Amino acid sequence: MTAQLNEPQRYSPPPPVTEGDRVCRRDATVAEVPGFRPLTLDLFRPVGSEQPHPLIIWIHGGAWLFGSNKADGPQLAPADITSRILAAGFAVARVTYRLSGEARFPAQLHDVKAAVRWLRRYAAELGLDPSRFGVWGESAGGHLAALIALTGDDPDPALAGRNGILGVSDAVQSAVVWYGPSDLLTMAAQSHPEGVQDHDAPDAPESLLVGGPVQTLPTEAAAASPVTYVSAEAPPILLMHGADDRVVPAGQSEELHDRLAALSAPVALRLIPGADHCFTGTDLTPLINESLEHFAKTLS
Repeated sequence: MTAQLNEPQRYSPPPPVTEGDRVCRRDATVAEVPGFRPLTLDLFRPVGSEQPHPLIIWIHGGAWLFGSNKADGPQLAPADITSRILAAGFAVARVTYRLSGEARFPAQLHDVKAAVRWLRRYAAELGLDPSRFGVWGESAGGHLAALIALTGDDPDPALAGRNGILGVSDAVQSAVVWYGPSDLLTMAAQSHPEGVQDHDAPDAPESLLVGGPVQTLPTEAAAASPVTYVSAEAPPILLMHGADDRVVPAGQSEELHDRLAALSAPVALRLIPGADHCFTGTDLTPLINESLEHFAKTLS
């Protein structure tokens, strides 16, 4: 694909700043959507190697209502996942997207795709290998990570959007999805016996994402569901989910796994016994290690 000519100067990467073990480029503008704040990302690359680095794109969670690329939530923050990614030899981009109070789906997917295109367009200058991009998301970010993995280079403008730099691939070569919604229409039926959310309610995060109660908007809910886009050509995907998740039912990852496996797509599922949402109740260290091992194998 050929990059769009005459790109706005404001999309040029900010200058690098070395901070300890990392080279940082903060608040890079990847797209500007009229009427909204600029979409930005923070990029970190390990110090010391001139070879292009494989990249992991991190997408934060927060029910599409909250969250920031600047810091992880209280359950994940102590693990310092950014440092773990860098120590494993990857660069990491922490991206932003419009929340559901700002715009309905598919705006969120458009925003993350704009970040992928920006990173690939400037890969040489940023020290990245454009052929080795992975995406890793948790909760709502896991939902978007799955969508990115399953809709790479889809020509449908309803999926790709028109934000930021165009004419560059938005595909990724690997994905890790932590406890992400996969089918908005089946979440309520799959709820944990002690579930804390009615996913069909008008004020449910899923309903706010699509603009109304999901069961009354089946077309919109299906369009926002990763299961809609499964194919045998999907990149390698590792799905990880707490077996006792009371927020996003574990059945969501099971459903996505089964649909991909039925097509012989490269997918693996790990249900974590005793773990609630955000893997509360279990040790994050082996789960991070397993996720990084997945990327090491699939982005080698």
